[in-house]
Amino acid sequence: MLHATEVMGAETYDVDGNFLGRVSELFIEPAEQANRISRLLLARGKFQPLVVRHEQVAQVAPGKVQLNCGEKALETYAPNEAWLALRKDLLDQQIIDTSGRKVVRVNDIDLVEQRTNGNVELRVVQADVGLTGAARRLLQGLVSPEGIRRLQQKLPAKLIPWEFVNLVESDPLRRIKLRLTHDKLEHLHPADLADIMEQLSASERHAIIASVDEETAAAALAELDARLTTQIVEKLDPEKAANILEEMAPDAAADVLAELTPETSKELLNEMTKQEGQEVRELLQFDENTAGGMMNPDFIFVGEIATRDEVIDWIRSKDLNLDQLDAVVLINDAAEFSGIVPVSRLLLGLPDQPVGEMKLEPLLSVEPSADDQEVFEIFDKYNLRALTVVNHEKRPIGAITVDDVVSRLVKQL
Repeated sequence: MLHATEVMGAETYDVDGNFLGRVSELFIEPAEQANRISRLLLARGKFQPLVVRHEQVAQVAPGKVQLNCGEKALETYAPNEAWLALRKDLLDQQIIDTSGRKVVRVNDIDLVEQRTNGNVELRVVQADVGLTGAARRLLQGLVSPEGIRRLQQKLPAKLIPWEFVNLVESDPLRRIKLRLTHDKLEHLHPADLADIMEQLSASERHAIIASVDEETAAAALAELDARLTTQIVEKLDPEKAANILEEMAPDAAADVLAELTPETSKELLNEMTKQEGQEVRELLQFDENTAGGMMNPDFIFVGEIATRDEVIDWIRSKDLNLDQLDAVVLINDAAEFSGIVPVSRLLLGLPDQPVGEMKLEPLLSVEPSADDQEVFEIFDKYNLRALTVVNHEKRPIGAITVDDVVSRLVKQL
């Protein structure tokens, strides 16, 4: 095992033993191999730097690199944005540990040697974010490599496998050249992604939201602090921002728009599709501290005479977010609210049993003008997971779920 700090500054010799310069940078070319050190940059004082390709390396040891060619075979250095530089882009930089779901700072990079066709390739295997890497860098040049290695054996190691390292690059053009994606972030829980984003700079947060898919962006923004969400949405392209808002639950989208300037809010509403935009406009008419401001107009309702199997088959046929499906709202033949059936009761009911026989008692609902304290008290008193909002005609117009209540209470702390 080698470390990037042991190779940086290493004396480099050609095939005849002539000194060529010292290693000042290690490059990865993601387009070719995601973890291979494809080039070494040699600093030569007042002379132009040279570039060593991976197939020109014969041997690597701490502080020394031996080549299998002469100086004439080496290229002169020309900057290339498609190369990932370990010293510039990784060492002392923040990365996202997608396994540990947190932001960490890189102290060193661990490398392994792989022999290929008579030469030695260096492969990145993990990032050192602990005391071992920090100690190596602090003692570099002051203590021999052997002494540093003996010392680091006594220190706790904190390593992140390379496959769990997610680089943050704010420049969208360079991100494309480096073929950097945030696919790994799309598999994180939205709450974890939001926590990660809160530890990053404004430009880094924007870069993540601009590059992940819109569904992931919507879920993360819904979990993010309202102030940070506003900052991100304001800087997004209006079309991109509108697409993200459309992926949100209407009540969450309304909360975001309510924090924006009237001009920006109006522009984004006009960019949204007609149906999605209309739902959000209607919610924005309610005070945010009322049941109308908390409710989601997207909810499941069925006739109370429908059977359990009919309801389940109908739910299966729809494109629904089943993770947030706690209950089904019931209506009578006059389209008035007549009850609510928890999903647990629905699953345990008999196939031909009318869902009206499974509803909870007592019959609970609120009007959109009810204040949030009244909503909190009803949830607490009856230990609810969902509460229906009805209009003056007793027809259901929305639902408030327990996660809406918890989120609102957390904001008030």
